[in-house]
Amino acid sequence: MANIGAERFLPEEISLPALREAARRCEGCDLYLNATQTVFGDGVPDARFMLVGEEPGDQEDRQGAPFVGPAGRVLDRALEEAGIDRDAVYVTNAVKHFKFQPRGKRRIHQKPTAAEIDACHPWLDAEMRLVDPAVTVILGATAGRALLGPSFTVTRQRGQVLPRAEGSFYVATVHPSAILRAPDRDTAYTGFLSDLRVAAALP
Repeated sequence: MANIGAERFLPEEISLPALREAARRCEGCDLYLNATQTVFGDGVPDARFMLVGEEPGDQEDRQGAPFVGPAGRVLDRALEEAGIDRDAVYVTNAVKHFKFQPRGKRRIHQKPTAAEIDACHPWLDAEMRLVDPAVTVILGATAGRALLGPSFTVTRQRGQVLPRAEGSFYVATVHPSAILRAPDRDTAYTGFLSDLRVAAALP
């Protein structure tokens, strides 16, 4: 099945509960065929901080909530150290279904394609409009592409304060899963924490 996009699955009532329920039935791209479930955003509806990642991982797919696996634990630690209350943010992903390659009993994460990111974008766009955060933290290249377009690169734009709308901003950083893969995790984590502190310091 070709990517048809999520637009036709959006509910008439645009609210976070209605979106979450409607997204459970989304077939906007082929990823729904193998994923356990849709993993929609979660958190405070009027959050000051919104964190946007790539896609659910294995644990997120099983549990149905974003950032509950190993990368989520890295994120939780860094948010606490940066002075951002984890219970007062909204977290989501650019793509709402887990894309993976089976390898024995394991499911190995696969990066979503540009077409899959675009197909899922109506959900993210609706979340952004409803939450309307003062600060949006972009976690990695996929989230950056979804929010800022294909010219975005983490290496060039991480840690910078970028305007989103009047009085609101983006701050980009790496995805916390990149820290788990880094040869020097301590250095990678320090850079990640530094970027989150930039976000935390915004007025």
